[in-house]
Amino acid sequence: MNPLLLDVPLKLETERLMLRAPLQAGDGEIVNQAIGDSFYELKSWLSLFQEPPTVEETEIMLRNAHINFLKRESFRFLIFDKGGNDFIGTTSLHGIDWDIPKCEIGYWINTKYSGNGYMTEAVKELVNFGLNNIKFRRIGIRCESTNLKSRAIPEKLGFVLEGTLRNDDLSADGNKLTDTCVYSIIK
Repeated sequence: MNPLLLDVPLKLETERLMLRAPLQAGDGEIVNQAIGDSFYELKSWLSLFQEPPTVEETEIMLRNAHINFLKRESFRFLIFDKGGNDFIGTTSLHGIDWDIPKCEIGYWINTKYSGNGYMTEAVKELVNFGLNNIKFRRIGIRCESTNLKSRAIPEKLGFVLEGTLRNDDLSADGNKLTDTCVYSIIK
């Protein structure tokens, strides 16, 4: 089946969260604010955030994410608290290989919401959706070996640590080599 024919919902829900595709006017502003709130933590782990983006740059990033969603190249969701509709973070299915089919999951959270299990809940829903609705046969999560908060998510969700790739990547700031932990869950 051609992936363009897949019916992919623009919204997923959990007990506490609503995950939706980034397609509403103003998304750039709320996501940019969260990036600002979490900048120093994001800067430690993501090369994308070595400098704070402008609202316009964030809006462009989200519109490109929506285009990729429609093209079925990746599925990024913005995470909101159902109770207060506060923006919490993002999670995505990306690096899709439709021939296998497989993908990877990425995520980041606004620092002020970390420690409440929100990201684990969101990723769990995305894994369930990916395995049971899209029918991926493999979902991977890669993270820097020293990013213990990020590593805790696949470990809590029953992913298998397949190995650690030594000197696999550059640190977010590009100054040193880092090791990458590779986790997966299969169906």
